[in-house]
Amino acid sequence: MFWKFDLHTTSHIDTLLEKEDVTLTEVMDEEDVLQECKAQNHKLVDFLVRPQCMVDLVTYITQEPSDDVEEKIKYKYPNISCELLTSDVGQINDRLGEDESLLMKLYGFLQRESPLNPLLASFFSKVLSILIGRKPEQIVEFLRKREDFVDLMIKHIGTSAIMDLLLRMLTCIEPQQLRQDVLNWLNEEKVIQRLVDMVQPSQDEDRHSNASQSLCEIIRLSRDQMFQVQGCSEPDPLLATLEKQETVEQLLSNIFDKEKNDSAIVSVIQILLTLFETRRPAPGYFCMFEGHLEICPPGMSHPSFSVNQSILEAVRPRLKDFHQLLLEPPKKNIMKTTWGVLDPPVGNTRLSVVRLVASLLQTNTHIINMELINLNTLGVILDMYFKYIWNNFLHIQVEICTAMILAMPPAQSENPEINRDQDQEPVRESHLIKHLFQKCQFIQRILDAWSSNEKEQGEGGRRRGYMGHLTRIANSIVHNSDKGPNGAKIQQLISELTEDDKERWEAFTSGQLADTNKRNTVDLVNTHHIHSSSDDEVDFKDSGFHQDSSLQQAFSDYQMQQMTSNFIEQFGFNDEEFADQDDVVDIPFDRISDINFSLNTNESANIALFEACCKEKIQQFEDAGSDEEDIWDEKDVTFAPEAQRCPRYGSLSGVISSRKCCMICLGWLFCDGCPVVSGPMWTANFDDIPMDTGSSTSIGAPAPATTTATASPSSPAVLPESAGWSSPNASPDTATGWADFSSNFSPVR
Repeated sequence: MFWKFDLHTTSHIDTLLEKEDVTLTEVMDEEDVLQECKAQNHKLVDFLVRPQCMVDLVTYITQEPSDDVEEKIKYKYPNISCELLTSDVGQINDRLGEDESLLMKLYGFLQRESPLNPLLASFFSKVLSILIGRKPEQIVEFLRKREDFVDLMIKHIGTSAIMDLLLRMLTCIEPQQLRQDVLNWLNEEKVIQRLVDMVQPSQDEDRHSNASQSLCEIIRLSRDQMFQVQGCSEPDPLLATLEKQETVEQLLSNIFDKEKNDSAIVSVIQILLTLFETRRPAPGYFCMFEGHLEICPPGMSHPSFSVNQSILEAVRPRLKDFHQLLLEPPKKNIMKTTWGVLDPPVGNTRLSVVRLVASLLQTNTHIINMELINLNTLGVILDMYFKYIWNNFLHIQVEICTAMILAMPPAQSENPEINRDQDQEPVRESHLIKHLFQKCQFIQRILDAWSSNEKEQGEGGRRRGYMGHLTRIANSIVHNSDKGPNGAKIQQLISELTEDDKERWEAFTSGQLADTNKRNTVDLVNTHHIHSSSDDEVDFKDSGFHQDSSLQQAFSDYQMQQMTSNFIEQFGFNDEEFADQDDVVDIPFDRISDINFSLNTNESANIALFEACCKEKIQQFEDAGSDEEDIWDEKDVTFAPEAQRCPRYGSLSGVISSRKCCMICLGWLFCDGCPVVSGPMWTANFDDIPMDTGSSTSIGAPAPATTTATASPSSPAVLPESAGWSSPNASPDTATGWADFSSNFSPVR
């Protein structure tokens, strides 16, 4: 509507551009310059693509502003210039991507000395990234001619915007063949080796972090690309270089053969963890989720989704160095916390080493497992678990390690032990479980920690921070001893405990652990009766609501909805048949035409009975002149036990008043227990839908009349006749006052 009536106002930029001496800064001072540029205002675009304007725009994003410029507008024009150059206008992209002099001016920003201005670096990276996406052939050709491009990228890798630009070249270049050429070119330039050299103690933390993140993203992006483009015959050269044994060995040499540096160690471990990632695990690998270990379903045995053996071969000789890091981490200052002093604190290095151990356990490699056993790395990790009682980052990793050991079947390379007496097949034994229970005294340490915590809590102390994880570890032992693949071995190791330890464990699992699990269990379904906020309990079955309460009204409305739903269900209608049918008005009522009604009733008797019920209902108001009681006091209406039950919907004692029950039944004509409608008999003929009617009880009858009728296609269902209220002599021929539904409906056209 806005454009239809031409209510928009003309931009002031059009008027400004008509001046012969207009400058670029004057145009950029306009508030709507960016909107007009993205809307491809022809006058504005033609002005911006002028040679001098393009040079000025590139200069703004590559040259440091003068120091004497006011701070609030110091980066105003560089920011607007970047937005104009990246507005994705075809003419601007063509002029910038095809003019080598402009590209050289833009490229000159990389040739500056470190450190680069981070804000200008972000402008430069954004402009070059959009050119890579829109003009890939021209930009790649231009960059390949620059012999120092890779050197400059590595030199400035500590600037996050430059790292983003490098990753952009790996993800945003199309078509696939061009991307493969770029990968081969970067691999020939040894970009992986150069990034690896950045992760060493002699470099600063920014280079450690960005180089590590770049290598991790290269691994993930390459693996994802290989999975998505399965028809690609050439492997990813960058990923292949990263997974080589000598590359991993160089990474490990950077942190172990030189001085210990916390940032470098953590960065290298992060790269290793990414190499150990299995996006789609091959058969035999395990998935850990929320403390539960499950065998991953068999998937693709693709090399990019399983751990390369060369990586494990490079890591194995260095396990002793990682173990030593747990014992002697890089020096950390004493940390004061709200509950005490940490001397030394856990530190990021030791936490990363524990995460690495968890990933190594997931590979379930025999030679790695045996090395960890010989070093007693698991014992050191458990010592840390019970020492640092508030470090949940550590606790969850230890829980993962123990869950892996308990749930993993023995590694394939382990030597089987043969039970020769029973001449059975070879049975593999998990050396890790044996080491955990015997050398590390797993059961005893759990029991001691639990008892110590309860004693401390009993003296008024706090519950220790690892108790939740300890509960799940204990449950994991119980679960795997019963249902796990190592159940027999776990039970054997528990039976070999001393008598005192066995008794303590049995008492713990049946007592304290069971009680804790019970307290931690939440009932999802509450089967108890609903209680009101007052002292009076509301029982929907045995006691009634007050006659004038809002709760009675709400429950009556609910009954109405339930009766409507049952009616629809019995007569076979569904939601679609009640929807609006404005577009299909010629659909015939096929199912309704199959239903024949024959109703018999005595209207005068029903009216008389209805008036009697109403009179009984308002009887309390006739005594308004009495001095003995207040007519406005709340009073309860008492019904006979059988009269309070709706024969169709069960015991609804006092829930629905006589009048409401009558009105509901008169409306729907299927509550044969109601005194208003139950008297006359009515029949319904359903040719296609058989119906069974159960027993019913008449209100006010001396004894309940029970009749069972079975409907079939040839015999109509007959509702039971209620004793005391029926008119046995009534017939369809003598009934008056009711519509005759005996004839079939004709289709609606």
